[in-house]
Amino acid sequence: MDAEKVLEAMKKAGKPVRPGDIAKMLNVDSKEVSKAIKELREQGKVFSPKRCFYAPSK
Repeated sequence: MDAEKVLEAMKKAGKPVRPGDIAKMLNVDSKEVSKAIKELREQGKVFSPKRCFYAPSK
């Protein structure tokens, strides 16, 4: 799973989203999305405004 695709989907959503929502948007398994989100969080590209929701960092 490409982490950049996950980030693009988050930006397109325009609001904090759950990994399952992104998985549906990209038609992939939510486990793959969760892995990509973990990677993006470590890079500081996404943050979690509330539990289980993620959004791109400004």
